[in-house]
Amino acid sequence: MRFDVARSTREALEAGAPVVALESAVLTHGLPRPLNREVYAEMVRAVEAQGAVAAPVGVTAGVVRVGLAPGEWEALGTRPDVVKAGLSDLAPVAARGGWAGTTVAATCWAAFRAGVRVFATGGIGGVHRGWARRLDVSGDLAALARYPVCVVCSGAKVVLDLDATREALETVGVTVVGYRTDRFPAFVCEDAGFPVPHRVEDPRAAAEVVAARDALGLSGAVLLVQPPPADAAVDREELEAALAERVPGDTRGAEVTPALLARLAEATRGKTLRANRALLVANARLAAGVARCLERGAEP
Repeated sequence: MRFDVARSTREALEAGAPVVALESAVLTHGLPRPLNREVYAEMVRAVEAQGAVAAPVGVTAGVVRVGLAPGEWEALGTRPDVVKAGLSDLAPVAARGGWAGTTVAATCWAAFRAGVRVFATGGIGGVHRGWARRLDVSGDLAALARYPVCVVCSGAKVVLDLDATREALETVGVTVVGYRTDRFPAFVCEDAGFPVPHRVEDPRAAAEVVAARDALGLSGAVLLVQPPPADAAVDREELEAALAERVPGDTRGAEVTPALLARLAEATRGKTLRANRALLVANARLAAGVARCLERGAEP
């Protein structure tokens, strides 16, 4: 067995109860320990407080699991041998019986396979800065184009080339919808510098977009973007100044974003960590609201 849906998650899906998948790379690589487990627990509680079932996704002992129990996701947040797994990493990690936090891409696939329609995360990956010199594009974009789920996030990570990421999202057919905002957020920042093409004001309206996507048979994800809470958002200019310093030259691939985020946390004296915590919990709460509306049969 390489893929497993927890009994509690499976029963909730069969009963038509709202279920929210939670990406686990935010737990394993997005936040420092022990803050990572504190924030993840808050995300789980935020989903449950809205009357939905939280289904953390991750790889434990070579099995991709949807609906990790508390002890399982806590182990992911503490083990020294946990890796970050995108779609291209899942098979090798499973083959060696490894443990991994799943990226947006891997969580998209796992949620879709399990029948979970909504999942929550912080910020998606995209086109990295300097892509014209060295092509570095997150696998998140291809997965978002392929798997028809609803991803609740705070836009794309500020360390990316945000304009190029915007163009790529449009090119691959991902529907981007702002939640009570006309601007595309940049993870811990409220504004990436450009507008969103569509806007909704409540979870039911967001669910109606998802239902319409399904009725049309479109294959791409609905990316529901919510800015970080205003009292926690970080000034974009401050972050750009911090990003002017390069990460070590030998940093490549999946390690680039964690290295940059760690640098930003240090440069801003923890402001980005506080913003990340606030937006992760807010996105989990919103995802649960959308999932509830979907299971109640929102119609386009």
